[in-house]
Amino acid sequence: MRMYRWAFYYGVILSVLLTLGGCRDNDDTTILKLAHGLDAEHPVHRGMEFMAQRVAEKSGGRLLIEIFPSEQLGSERECIEQVQLGMIAMTKTSSGPMEGFVPNIRVFGLPYLFRDDEHMWKVLQGPIGKELLNEGRDKYLKGLCYYDAGARSFYTKDRPIHTPEDLRGLKLRVQKSAMSLKMVLAMGGAPTPIDWGELYSALQQGVIDGAENNPPSLLVSRHYEICKYYTLNEHLRMPDILIIGTKTWDRLSPEFKEILQEAADESVAVQRELWMDMTCKALEEIEKSGVTLIRPDLDPFRDSVQSLWAEFEGTEVGALAERVREVR
Repeated sequence: MRMYRWAFYYGVILSVLLTLGGCRDNDDTTILKLAHGLDAEHPVHRGMEFMAQRVAEKSGGRLLIEIFPSEQLGSERECIEQVQLGMIAMTKTSSGPMEGFVPNIRVFGLPYLFRDDEHMWKVLQGPIGKELLNEGRDKYLKGLCYYDAGARSFYTKDRPIHTPEDLRGLKLRVQKSAMSLKMVLAMGGAPTPIDWGELYSALQQGVIDGAENNPPSLLVSRHYEICKYYTLNEHLRMPDILIIGTKTWDRLSPEFKEILQEAADESVAVQRELWMDMTCKALEEIEKSGVTLIRPDLDPFRDSVQSLWAEFEGTEVGALAERVREVR
């Protein structure tokens, strides 16, 4: 009897969360909760702030977005799961954690997939990018847009990285992504998945020897205080993705859906400008702080991951990668 009573109360609590957590109506105002793991100074967060502002303006205050940064409501994966349940309306996630929900997103985890930023944005804003934004609907996830997350490179505490051979024996933090694990293994390192919010202390305590990320994230996280070598090998360009739960999306009126999508699209251009400025500033600040910037020959890094590319030959992800490479 006690078990049935617990199940009943759990069901009641979950129903309340689903009703109030993600999409809450106060009189004539609909409020959407958006949670993510980045610092409030990060250019991606600032891009989403612009989106929230435009949503409020376009709706005359009838549709509002409340943003919760810095893992206030959970890690990336936890936020994705909450979006699925309708406990929160939206989240911003890196492509890596999305692999577990939308398998074809793994294509973004193939190292050196994109020739450069221009190529990446042609893909993201073209048919392939739009297809991938909608592939999560059967998992109750809908992509609204992509944000620039730059190029990811290795940073280490004590050992400079000039070639893949220098990675051997190093414990390197990666996202909770099967593709990131495979990539670092192919290069000779020891990949260690750790949540973003726990990374500073893991570096400080010597749990890992380094990590990999873009310049703005290295600056905002203050990991440069510990890691004194930054190797700009730019192995990955994995965009961030803004997602909304289909449970929330389907409840919105056609007018609110249009407003939200328009504001998200407008925020992409703003965020890309912020990203460009922040990347230049970050590299300057990081170098001034005493970090050695290393610009290696990229060919050995590209060669080291060919086994990972070969693994996907003849698969759906491999076919998608070929479509990406054909985009001009």
